[in-house]
Amino acid sequence: MPEPAPAGRFAHGLVLGKFYPLHAGHAHLIRTAQQRCDEVTVMLLASSVESVPLSERAAWIAEDHPGVRLVAATDDTPVDFGSAAAWDAHTRVITGLLPAPVDAVLTSDDYGAELARRLDATWVQVDPGRALTPVSGRAVRADPAAWWWALSAPVRRWFTDRVVVLGAESTGSTTLAAALAERLGTLWVPEYGREHSETRVGGLATPWRADEFDLIVDRQVALEDQARRRAPRPLVVCDTDVLATALWFERYVGGARPRALYDRAAAHRPLLYVLTGDDIPFVQDGMRDGEHLRASMQQRFREELAAQPVAWVEVHGTVTERVDAALEAVRAAQAAAPGLADPLELAPAPASAAGPAVDEPAAS
Repeated sequence: MPEPAPAGRFAHGLVLGKFYPLHAGHAHLIRTAQQRCDEVTVMLLASSVESVPLSERAAWIAEDHPGVRLVAATDDTPVDFGSAAAWDAHTRVITGLLPAPVDAVLTSDDYGAELARRLDATWVQVDPGRALTPVSGRAVRADPAAWWWALSAPVRRWFTDRVVVLGAESTGSTTLAAALAERLGTLWVPEYGREHSETRVGGLATPWRADEFDLIVDRQVALEDQARRRAPRPLVVCDTDVLATALWFERYVGGARPRALYDRAAAHRPLLYVLTGDDIPFVQDGMRDGEHLRASMQQRFREELAAQPVAWVEVHGTVTERVDAALEAVRAAQAAAPGLADPLELAPAPASAAGPAVDEPAAS
């Protein structure tokens, strides 16, 4: 097997992988390529059986490494270290995507030697054995929380699930959201709609417009995304969401069912909904319709949640009792959630055999 090249500088380097997901090991590899090459192409090859979309992974790389040229494609040829046919198929994809010849191939694993030979380039081995960055895509997929340190903000956002607390007026949703987040050791996202209600032109006496609810959803989702990028674990608690906003649209605007909002809710489903019960005293804070509407609105929430393909639970009692019930539901929802699909690959052959460039150890 060819030896990796000694330290030197190259005109055009290639870093290739699945980035499933992008992690600190990939970042070290790409940064090293940028230090040693005048120009760097990062090639993302994903298979259609994998759970993270190609576009999402490409966005991660583009955000974290804006100084590289990024090319991406779907490659559904199975990975097989010992198959010359698989090697040939992958090489055709790789050479077809390269914008120009490369004179360096940078990898951590030994497959880089064969890839460099096929591309008539020099193999540069970076962090052999992953001693500096002991992480792999397989490990992250199995337990993202255990490898949270190795994930950048955009990757964390994708992995972070949401627990949404909602309910009719004066049912304690904000109190529960904050208390539940504290017990879970994570962030909670306040309700933007309340802020909008306090600052909207004309105050509460002015009739609500449909476009205001689009604005509320946009800003609520933006707040969620900010929290998901900063969360200390892959879970955040949200005080309301798109679905709740659609229900408040019905209450304040009326008319036809707001199909666009319900479509957005369907495309933005959380891990779990927690409905706060209306068994506590109603408190009028100057921003609420009144107790006479609470029961009917609460029933509307129950009806809509029952029609959703998302787990939900209605909690009652004291704050502590509600948090305990919500925690039990969170654990159950997490246990039932599907993991990420395995990449398209076969069992690796011994290290001495030539292998295709998109295998899991390459840059998974």
